[in-house]
Amino acid sequence: MCLWGGCATYPAGTWRSSAGTRMRLRRFIIKRPPLQSLQEKGLIRDQVFGCRLEALCQRENTTVPRFVRLCVEAVEERGLDVDGIYRINGNLSVIQKLRFAVDQERAVTSDGRYVFPEQPCQGEPGWLLEDPEWSDIHVVTGALKLFFRELPEPLVPYELFNPFIEAIKLPDPQEQVQRVAELVQSLPPPNYATLRYLVAHLCRVMERADVNLMTRQNIGIVFGPTLLRPEREPGSLAVGMAQQNQAVELLLAHFDRIFPTPP
Repeated sequence: MCLWGGCATYPAGTWRSSAGTRMRLRRFIIKRPPLQSLQEKGLIRDQVFGCRLEALCQRENTTVPRFVRLCVEAVEERGLDVDGIYRINGNLSVIQKLRFAVDQERAVTSDGRYVFPEQPCQGEPGWLLEDPEWSDIHVVTGALKLFFRELPEPLVPYELFNPFIEAIKLPDPQEQVQRVAELVQSLPPPNYATLRYLVAHLCRVMERADVNLMTRQNIGIVFGPTLLRPEREPGSLAVGMAQQNQAVELLLAHFDRIFPTPP
């Protein structure tokens, strides 16, 4: 008998049926192959955007992701003299369209659904940044920045965020550079190689600052929060961002000392 007014009644056996459905669903979820095992067997390939850097580089047998290299090459070919390169945003819908074109070469896994891939891409990708569709260089730079923002862990891993910030706070500039160089050398190989490749490119962007207006400070503002961010937002967001920007400025100012040799 129902103890509360208006309580609905259910036919006998409904609860048992519902419980049985839940048990069958639970058994299905438990028996479903884990994503990692399917990836190891080659049945599922991660997307490019949002993929762990180490996994992406291992899959492509490189130390710097192909997408990063292609974007940098495109910028250096047709974007170094563009006013506000990296600072001015491209059309968001076109950036997302480029992202989709890049990820379409991979199987998609979202919300626990497994979508098996077609034949993996060999040689040149199915999308080319030379295509008229991506003629706006700000779309290319926007997609590159989006790639770095969507890494599950930033290029400078979370565990090194606080040591980086403490290094920036050192009163002696020489000690700053020495400590940051030590931290950079401790990065995992794909992180080190990709960071070195990107910062070398940004140095070349900065060399054309008289034309593109991208000074060291402007580049730091754009890339600081993208390359170096805490796992949890700090209490003072403004102070934290300023130090992130300064860290990128330091990488640019002392590139040769911080990145002495290629990987």
